[in-house]
Amino acid sequence: MIARVLAKEAIIFHCDTSSIAGVDRLRKKLGGIMGVVRMGLALVLAAGLAACSAESQPQTAGQGVKGGSDETGDYVAAVEFWKPAPDHTDPAACPSGGRGGGGRQASTTECWVWGEVSGMAADTPDRIIVAVWGDRERTSGEQRLGGSNYLMEVDGNGDIIKRWTQWDSLFNTPHQVYINPYDPERAIYVIERGGQRPSGVDIHEAVYKFSNDGETLIWGLRDPQPKLGRDEQRAMTDLGPTDFGNPSVLTFLSDGEHFLLADGYDNGRVQTWTVDGEWVSEFGEVDNDPAIGGPPGAFDLMHGIAVDRAGRIYVGDRRNNRIQVFTPEGEFVEEWPGVIDPVGIFVDGSDAVWVVSAALNRLIKYNTQGQLLYHFGTYGRTSGGFPGGFARPHQVDVDQDGNVYVASWDWPGHLSRFTPKPDADPDKLIARPFG
Repeated sequence: MIARVLAKEAIIFHCDTSSIAGVDRLRKKLGGIMGVVRMGLALVLAAGLAACSAESQPQTAGQGVKGGSDETGDYVAAVEFWKPAPDHTDPAACPSGGRGGGGRQASTTECWVWGEVSGMAADTPDRIIVAVWGDRERTSGEQRLGGSNYLMEVDGNGDIIKRWTQWDSLFNTPHQVYINPYDPERAIYVIERGGQRPSGVDIHEAVYKFSNDGETLIWGLRDPQPKLGRDEQRAMTDLGPTDFGNPSVLTFLSDGEHFLLADGYDNGRVQTWTVDGEWVSEFGEVDNDPAIGGPPGAFDLMHGIAVDRAGRIYVGDRRNNRIQVFTPEGEFVEEWPGVIDPVGIFVDGSDAVWVVSAALNRLIKYNTQGQLLYHFGTYGRTSGGFPGGFARPHQVDVDQDGNVYVASWDWPGHLSRFTPKPDADPDKLIARPFG
């Protein structure tokens, strides 16, 4: 009976001015019921009135935040961080068609913009060394004859503070930039993939080591011959240490005396070198089977390499959509399949393994056992783009303040800078590398 009464009167009891009348009626009908029931009823009514009160009150700022798309995760992207070079064309004077966004008026004037932003290394929060594939004409995509803008430094606002023009003759497609964290002098390493410039000059594949200020070339590991095509390179036998096949990425060993070089796009080997430029050893082979997969220790386009605290080596096997893991001696441990287009690997100080996926336009967090934990990032060129959007991300680095930098290789390329939100979840941030 009590249940039927409550059910009937619940129709009357609503969050408006008639509620009080409904309460009075309910009390009269249940007036003779034992005290314990009255107490229960009072609790029910109190909860109902509290809910009505909450429903009728307007929300204040900070309560029930609505909207948002979480495109940059627990980071805030800097707005207009990446800027044109001094010798680039004023965007207002560029033709209205072409790639990378239109100008405000039609014109036949050549429009010079950034080429692919291929890599970067954060020396400090106010000094980031950036590698770019020179300049491109925005409409045709052609490289600039006699161009520059291959290596430069920007400050924490993205303003160019120095261009390494004295080394222009060494570069055509500088691929990645690294700073040795175990070196007190913080030497800078740059990988050059080589190729022919529009002028017809052949730039050889190489790895270069510079002083931290960029003024001194300490040594260079240079392929003795011009760059070969993929099939021609893979047909070579008895490769010498510098018979490079599109060298791609490197990482440093914690002993401070060695680094690993992934060579690379066309060769299938992980080389160990001393920081003085002496070859030590190598392992791996080319996977020529076009099917995704391949045997352990075989690679089809190596792109991404890192080492964890235990010395285990992680290699991005890009065309095989997998990460291969090896012992410090180069013995196969396991593979992580189904990792789409891995182009970079970054092991941070929390032992998270971050993988840069160019095709997915995201940064993916794994633990050292290969379990997927989190990811953030999204494509940023649709409908004019937005701060922090990716366009084939290519390399990631973190400065001493926890700011994250991501190079987007698609041209016109750009460099993004991300600052942790004040209330950021530490598990969703990329920590500084250990070492």
